[in-house]
Amino acid sequence: MILQKEVSCDQFCGGGGVGIGYEEATGSSFDHAINHDSDSIGMHQVNHPYTTHHQEDVWLVNPYDLAAGRSVALNWLSPSCTHHSVAAGGVPKNKQLRGQAWLAVRWAATVKPRVQILENVKEFRSWGPLLENGQPDPERKGETYKRFIAAMIRHGYEVETKILKACDYGAPTGRERLFMAMRRDGRPIVWPEPTHGDPKSEAVRSGRLLPWRSAGEIIDWSIECPSIFTRKRPLVAKTLRRIARGLRRFVLETDEPYFVPSHAAVGNLTNQSDSVLAFLSKYYGEVSPGEARGQSLYDPLHTISTANRFALVTSHLVKFRGDNYGSSTAAPLPTISAQGNHAGEVRALLIKYYGEGIGQNLHDPLHTIPTKDRFGLVLIKGDLYQIVDIGFRMLQPHELFAAQGFPSDYIIDRDASGKKLSKSSQIARCGNSVPPAFAKALIEANLPELCVNKKSYKSEYQYELQLM
Repeated sequence: MILQKEVSCDQFCGGGGVGIGYEEATGSSFDHAINHDSDSIGMHQVNHPYTTHHQEDVWLVNPYDLAAGRSVALNWLSPSCTHHSVAAGGVPKNKQLRGQAWLAVRWAATVKPRVQILENVKEFRSWGPLLENGQPDPERKGETYKRFIAAMIRHGYEVETKILKACDYGAPTGRERLFMAMRRDGRPIVWPEPTHGDPKSEAVRSGRLLPWRSAGEIIDWSIECPSIFTRKRPLVAKTLRRIARGLRRFVLETDEPYFVPSHAAVGNLTNQSDSVLAFLSKYYGEVSPGEARGQSLYDPLHTISTANRFALVTSHLVKFRGDNYGSSTAAPLPTISAQGNHAGEVRALLIKYYGEGIGQNLHDPLHTIPTKDRFGLVLIKGDLYQIVDIGFRMLQPHELFAAQGFPSDYIIDRDASGKKLSKSSQIARCGNSVPPAFAKALIEANLPELCVNKKSYKSEYQYELQLM
């Protein structure tokens, strides 16, 4: 007897993170991927050639046509989160985009997938009617969300939700998302156990969990970080203020600054000590230490080789959203946005400081910078260093995709026809993507029967029929 395998569908497919997770979990590809956006379909198609792609509105696709008489094992939905997220601020919400999740009910009423998984921001739980001005009605918060769950239950689904963090499953990003698992096959919903944790936690120290991967792993250190003092177009004051606050938190006032690998491109950084002094004098005192937000550093120190054998390069990340002043390069990268690149890297060049006396090394303890003449001094394992230059650049698309957990050979700069994708388009695909680690963990936990015959990534055997 020959049985055709069940169908699996990826709704609102974007950069392809869910597709990677599915392939890593099962050894096969999604049967169908749907999105109206040409760049999303193009990037998905070039990386997932064994999937049938549909570039059209998800509501215009007939579930019966895609199922083609077969049962549906998994229907994955990643509807737009922009019009649920608080990050959108006071921008009027789009009722149609907020209602994309109803697609799960349509599929439940027609082809009845065994499992449906929906991913969105945690504010999705407050989904409710809008006021005339396009803002959510505070008096009816969560009303539509409850109706949605009730509709799924009426169609025979068990429904559970949980907020997961990507760094807990091996991705070097702190992206946090709400997942709704819905199934109607009588089996229990399973939430995957974390595989990674805070490096300082007992679970990591005892070896039960691996430490979170850091942003330092995904940074391309071969890319030069131009000095902030020698640019043709000076950086705006707001950016300089963020850089200064990040330096204060993650270089000047931390016991463990993050040092970049010895192969980092630092030849463009030179001695700009006078400019550094003026820069820190202007911006350093504008924020109290408690206001500089981010995560503490924990990676071991690394000494690098430059033209000066005593030179070191530190790094931290600056995020250009809200009042966030940055985060440690030793911590997971903050959430990536589809609305543009908001992540930048700062490098500070330090040389060993000898003070006014020639050849006299200073060993006095220095944990803060109490006076203006000591701005830019850092105590590192008993030796005093002085910041002599500060470099800054934005992270590039391939670094951002790496932070989401995409493989290094993933194609992000062109589609299947060879058409080039702009940098902004690449970043948009990345910001909208689901870290593959999320999808892999959830599929392995809830559909283990699909994961028993794992093959290599992009297996050539995925369309074979199961013989019985």
